Amino acid sequence: MSILLIQSHYQDPFSMTPPAFAEATMQGKLITVREMELTAAHFAAVSGLITTIHLDQVGFVRYAPAVASFLDRGGRWIFNGHMLRPILPELGTYIPMPQPKRADFVQARRFDHPVFTGIDQRMLETNRGVAGFYGRGHNPMPSGAVAINTLGPAAVPIDWIWARPAGGEVLSHAGNEFWGCGDDPDIKKKLADRVIAWLEGKLNR
Repeated sequence: MSILLIQSHYQDPFSMTPPAFAEATMQGKLITVREMELTAAHFAAVSGLITTIHLDQVGFVRYAPAVASFLDRGGRWIFNGHMLRPILPELGTYIPMPQPKRADFVQARRFDHPVFTGIDQRMLETNRGVAGFYGRGHNPMPSGAVAINTLGPAAVPIDWIWARPAGGEVLSHAGNEFWGCGDDPDIKKKLADRVIAWLEGKLNR
């Protein structure tokens, strides 16, 4: 089965082959569908799901049953961005950091998830010397979730993984797509490749 990437109709210019996943697209591992063309049937035909920070969450709520069924089958979902319309009852609404300072953007690895293992998290901390692009808050962790990467002395869980009791896994990143952060192109490619491998079920602990 393949991986579904939902492309927002707000993104401009629109491309059906996002650069980070061009190879996976050519290999037939990933299909990209615009939100306006999305149907419940798309979720039934894939084993992995990627949503970006640009997702129209108001419109996406209509697919809650399809997403739940996708996860029930053991699907894996990488959610990027701020959860403002939680699609599952266990998920909560995004909480921003109040008046963050530079020290609050310092990143720390808490759990060695295979997507991030061996990668120096500090390399994702800044873009062209500016911190904060990776994220400035967190999506609340459901019961049983595990923090992967945290921000600052308050250990804000910017990245977490949740093995859903009913089936499937959700990897939440409360910011811009993490494989686009930092300035090292090799790290970006490595993260994008691992995202595909993990969503395929080929990258596990």
